Amino acid sequence: MPRKTDGVLFELQPRPTKGDDGKPLLYAKPVVDHKYNLDDIDDFCNKYRHTSKGEMKRFFDLLEEVTTMWLREGQRVETPFGSFAPKIRLLGDHTDPAKVTGRDVIYGGIEFIPAKQFVKDADCGRHGFRCRKNRVGNSQMYDQKAMDEALRKSFRHGYITIKTFQIFSGLKYNSAKNFLDSLCIGEDPRLSCYKDGRTWHYIVLKTIP
Repeated sequence: MPRKTDGVLFELQPRPTKGDDGKPLLYAKPVVDHKYNLDDIDDFCNKYRHTSKGEMKRFFDLLEEVTTMWLREGQRVETPFGSFAPKIRLLGDHTDPAKVTGRDVIYGGIEFIPAKQFVKDADCGRHGFRCRKNRVGNSQMYDQKAMDEALRKSFRHGYITIKTFQIFSGLKYNSAKNFLDSLCIGEDPRLSCYKDGRTWHYIVLKTIP
């Protein structure tokens, strides 16, 4: 079967929950290789939609000014994109409405509900999808040989550091630290650790296979 060359490129990432095989369940997310900003919108509309230079910038500036004016009043604003409304949050735990005052409520951000037509028009699945062939999240953590090799290469000056282990394992900082920490516990730990200033040092207790 020929390799798909069109469609939206996506990548797989692990979820916190695990499947029956003990490995993380996966989810798909689009690969974002470019972020368009207001300058891009203004330039595109100027070239292909017959707007004057700066017209789209002025439009969005005005839209933001009017929308936030009404949001500050606590109102909902409906647009072709969807509706915006302020979110508020109640501080602390309350059971008696009579004891709640304005001082117990704070601003909590913006709620956005996309319009159905906007969601339909933005459908990115019209030409299908294609998967980027890359390492899934920290899936290398489940490859014992790969992790042992990373430990061997990271062992320098009598100890292993998290940053060095990151380089050879490809793990992000928290995942690398969690993995090294996991080897320091149990009845027969492979590593022990201590902190020197801001740096954790991991000492090898058992020969790395």
